[in-house]
Amino acid sequence: MKIVTVVGARSQFIKAAAVSRVIRENIKEILVHTGQHYDKNMSDIFFDELNIPKPDYNLGVGSGSHATQTGNMMIGLEDIFLREKPDYVLVYGDTNSTFAAALAASKILISVVHVESGLRSFNMAMPEEQNRVLTDHISKILCCPTDTAVKNLANEGITKNVYHTGDVMCDAVRFYLKQVSNNDGYFKGLKPIFNTNIIKDRWYMATVHRAENTDSIDKLRIILNAFEKLDAPVLFPVHPRIRNYIVTLMTEHKYENICFVEPLGYLEMLFFSSRAIKIVTDSGGLQKEAYMMHRNVVTLRNQTEWVETLKGNHNILCDINENSILKAIYRNDIQEHFDDTLYGEGNASKKIEHILMSSMLS
Repeated sequence: MKIVTVVGARSQFIKAAAVSRVIRENIKEILVHTGQHYDKNMSDIFFDELNIPKPDYNLGVGSGSHATQTGNMMIGLEDIFLREKPDYVLVYGDTNSTFAAALAASKILISVVHVESGLRSFNMAMPEEQNRVLTDHISKILCCPTDTAVKNLANEGITKNVYHTGDVMCDAVRFYLKQVSNNDGYFKGLKPIFNTNIIKDRWYMATVHRAENTDSIDKLRIILNAFEKLDAPVLFPVHPRIRNYIVTLMTEHKYENICFVEPLGYLEMLFFSSRAIKIVTDSGGLQKEAYMMHRNVVTLRNQTEWVETLKGNHNILCDINENSILKAIYRNDIQEHFDDTLYGEGNASKKIEHILMSSMLS
C-alpha cells in the first residue's frame, strides 16, 4: 500500500510525527509539505526535533490570500498525486493544506483519509470550519478523535467508514512529554525579542494567531493590556503574523509583564505549557493539549471545536475584552479531575494503521 500524507502547519507536523512513526512499519508513505508555514522557526525545527522523516516534496507555497494559497497548493499537489498514484491521500485537521489536498485528490478519484474528522465549532465564518466541513464531505475514511465528532458527522448524514480512533495528539503528547519532564535547559533556549525579561519560576503561557484576533491591532492591544495586569509574567511566543503589530504596540506601551520570545519548538512548548499556571490561547490544538497535560486554559474565542474541555471549566471561553479576559483567567470554580481517556489511550495511530490495512483487504 502507498499513501501520500500532506502537511503544512505546525500542528500537522506533530500529528504526522505520531502517525508516520507507526504506519511506516507496514505502509509506504510519501510525505508532502505544502510550505504553508514557511518560517524556519514554524517549520524546519519541527522536522528536526521530532525526528519526522524529511518531506519527499516541498511545494513552498508560503503566504498569500486563501484563494492564492489554496489554488497554488492544488496545482502542485495534483501533479504529485498523478505521479505517485497513491491508494490514499491522508490529511490532518482543518488548514488550507488539508482542504487543498482533499479536493485535489477527490477530483482525480483518489480516496481521502481525514484524521481529526468531525470537529465542529459551528461558526462558518472561520476558515478552519469551512475547511474541516468540506474535507469531511469528500473523504472516504474519517478518523474521529471523540464521540462528539462521530455524532457531528452523523448529524450531517455521514455514517459510512467513520471510526472513533481517539486523538493522535494524545499519542504525541504522551510520547514527547516524557522527553521534557526533567529538562530545565529549555530556559536557556528561550530567545527574547523586544528586550523583554525572561521568566523565572511562575508564568502564564499565551499564544495568539487566529485571524479574528490578529486582523486588527485593536484586539491585540486589548489582549496585551490584560496580560500586563496579571499576577505573574506571561510567556508569549510571537507568531510571524503579529510581529509587526507588536512592534507598533511597543511604541505605545512598555510591556514589563510579558516575555515576548521567538516561536518555540514543540518540545519547548510542551515544557513551558505543562508547567504554566494557566494557558491563554486562541489555538484549537493547544486547548486540547492543555487538557491532556492537566493544565487549565482560557480560550480567546466564543466557540470551540473541543467542547469536551469545557466540562468542569477546564476550558473557559471569553470575549476580547480586558475585564472578561482577566475575569476568565482568575476564575477558580474549576474541577480538579481530568479524564485521562477523554481523547483516547495513546494508541490512535495504531488504530489508523489497522483501518488502512483492513481497507485494502475489503
